[in-house]
Amino acid sequence: MCPPRDDADLPDPPEKEALHQWAGALRRQVSRSQLRELPKLDQAQAGQLLDLLLHEDAPGLAARFRPRLTLRTLGRGDGLLGLSRQGAMGPRGADLTLAWVDWTYGDDAGFAWTTPAPRRLLNSRPAARQQVAGLWLHRDLVAEAQARDQLWESGLLPVAPESLQWRDPAAAEACAPLAWTLVQEALFGEFCATRLPRLQELGWELVLHPGLAHLPVRAGACTARVEKMGGSGRRGSWLLSLGLDIEGEMLDLAPLVADLLRRDARWLRPEAIASMPDEAEVLLHAPGGRRIIAKAAPIKAVVGAMVELLIDIQDAGGVPLTDWEASRLEALDGRAGWQFQGDADLRELAERLRAAGSPAAIAAPAGLGLQLRPYQLEGLAWLQHLRAQGLAGILADDMGLGKTAQTLAHLLVEKQAGRLDRPALAVLPTSLLFNWRAEAARIAPDLRVVTLHGPARHEDHVRLAEADLVLTSYALVWRDIEVLAARPWHLLILDEAQQVKNAGSLAAKALRRLKARHRLCLTGTPIENHLGELWAQFDFLMPGFLGDARSFAKRWRKPIEENGETLRAQLLRQRLRPFILRRLKDQVATELPPLTETVARVALEGTQRELYESVRVAADKQVRRALERQGFDGARIAVLDALLKLRQVCCDPRLLPGGAGGNPGRAKLDWLVETLPRLVEEGRRVLLFSQFTGMLDLVAAELDELGLPWQQLTGATPAGERGRLVERFQAGEVPLFLISLKAGGVGLNLTAADTVVHLDPWWNPAVEEQASARAHRIGQDRPVFVYRLVVEGSIEERMLELQARKKALAGEVLGSDEAGAAKFTAEDLDLLLAPLARL
Repeated sequence: MCPPRDDADLPDPPEKEALHQWAGALRRQVSRSQLRELPKLDQAQAGQLLDLLLHEDAPGLAARFRPRLTLRTLGRGDGLLGLSRQGAMGPRGADLTLAWVDWTYGDDAGFAWTTPAPRRLLNSRPAARQQVAGLWLHRDLVAEAQARDQLWESGLLPVAPESLQWRDPAAAEACAPLAWTLVQEALFGEFCATRLPRLQELGWELVLHPGLAHLPVRAGACTARVEKMGGSGRRGSWLLSLGLDIEGEMLDLAPLVADLLRRDARWLRPEAIASMPDEAEVLLHAPGGRRIIAKAAPIKAVVGAMVELLIDIQDAGGVPLTDWEASRLEALDGRAGWQFQGDADLRELAERLRAAGSPAAIAAPAGLGLQLRPYQLEGLAWLQHLRAQGLAGILADDMGLGKTAQTLAHLLVEKQAGRLDRPALAVLPTSLLFNWRAEAARIAPDLRVVTLHGPARHEDHVRLAEADLVLTSYALVWRDIEVLAARPWHLLILDEAQQVKNAGSLAAKALRRLKARHRLCLTGTPIENHLGELWAQFDFLMPGFLGDARSFAKRWRKPIEENGETLRAQLLRQRLRPFILRRLKDQVATELPPLTETVARVALEGTQRELYESVRVAADKQVRRALERQGFDGARIAVLDALLKLRQVCCDPRLLPGGAGGNPGRAKLDWLVETLPRLVEEGRRVLLFSQFTGMLDLVAAELDELGLPWQQLTGATPAGERGRLVERFQAGEVPLFLISLKAGGVGLNLTAADTVVHLDPWWNPAVEEQASARAHRIGQDRPVFVYRLVVEGSIEERMLELQARKKALAGEVLGSDEAGAAKFTAEDLDLLLAPLARL
């Protein structure tokens, strides 16, 4: 049962040690006084010492050294009862794997010498020569030292004799001093899979007894099976089981892959997965210490398709899928080594979702009041295909590409086909009501439109049944929810759908109560600040598609936004592709004239510069105190208030609460006074946007001083007046249009303008781009120039950096680029509050 015990290599007894001491001293020719200190030798030992000295030059054996490791799993059938660790007895009768270590020497002439390597020898330096069969064996001490180090590095530890519990005490005496093991039996799976091949590479001879547990086994076929669990469209309606055939036994693969993702970060990087050969071997950890070797191809396929579902799985039982997630099954085909079984309906749905990205061409409906461009016809075909498949989606074309026109054409097709037997409901920002009404009259005059607006809107409720299209606002939809929810709708449209990014708002809750055959979101900015806004829109469109808010944050937001996991971003983009149509102006509207963007930097001087620094110091103290008391999240209001004051100083110190006395400086107004007269004289037509209506009032006063005509649009402008202001500007009656960013950043067609001036930057780049798109849109035939007025070295320059990062987040998920994710951190705050001298 155990390797034979050989005492030839055990530590020397005291009398033999004395002989070696005398021999060494005589060879070194030490003094007589030193010889007197050595142990006394009797007559027999003196003879042995003489023999030792006479034969020290005798020929020796130059045999090759090779360490040997013998492994065997023992149990009750072998007489082993158990092993106690740290005073606690393990389960009696449980299997136990033990190892024995041998030093072996041999040569080509057939000489072989083997001795077990006991614990004490592994920690001591043996003699350079060993007498074997009357000859001296020259031992390779360097190789033995290396073997000792390799043994300790492998994790094997010697077993104390008293730790092994045997049925026969004689067995313990025979084996215990020479046995080795690991601290836990379960660790032998990893040891056999990784350590043993390494020891073999280092020159060890391995002896594996039959019945050795923990040896890795090779996996057979991978099987994917689905079964129906619930109603259509709900999370968990399907259960996907991923099986792995192990010597006739089917194991659940999902928890094994989840463990692999936690152990090996390469599986979270698309480039690492792509570079991995399909035939590469992957080591999987199964419960109970088992190790499984599988081909990489099927593992790559399942990770690439559903990494966020697998990474959190702890137990067996399957992976829940919704109907919307059926397209994931495309990855589990025969080419990737998968055998698919289960409900054919889900495979059919997967094919249907895959085809949703390739709609059939369609002609523009008769009576349409404009000629659709090729990309707009493609958008119309996509909308029709979504309707035919019973799917929802987001039309996310760039600002100015005609999302409203494509939607109205879609409604006209529905009416002419006889499917618009119920009215469609479009929910809009209040500022867009007049624009939609005008566009519907121009583009689709056959549509009967009812607008719900103002205190007398209840009088129009009786007209809803006869309407083709009903227009209402986000501000009113929750107030009128009882009337609107009582009626079924053909199509529910959300324009500027980022308005529902807060799923807990009154409007968002009301919209979820509405019943409609189809749902559609229109927005040029599906992501403004973070991925949670995208989740809110899809939670309205397709409940359950992206899970609940908490699971989405765990599986998508944090890995992408904070950890920068490109595999998650890539997978999310693939998952959303069938349901988002997004075209950029520079891709499809090539006939648009060029747009030139310039950052116009101004410097703060004198009093304004000193004021900025004093406000910055006070703001910094205010923010630090708030951070100490409430932490970064709790101090949000204090932070925003401090940053607001700095932005106001940059625009004009008179915007500060209480104003600023004396002559506080006016760097931006000075730039405008110098620039605007020249632009007007050149015949330019200019839009001036600002976050601060107070800044617009200051600009208006300067324009009066200069004698330049202007008009202004803010949130205080009546809805009916907006249309008249737009018509005046488009007709060329006034060259300067002052607009607050919130009130006029969307829904206006101002193609008469060829110059846009942003008086102050905003945190979200998409908001500024929407505002600029009021001029740079279909219908514009002149080059457009955009100026961003920024105070050099101030908080405003830091805002431009944050804008770039937020723009990258949208591009990463929606497919425009592969840049890193955006994140607002405490480090960003340090930069925003930095003094002018440091920037």
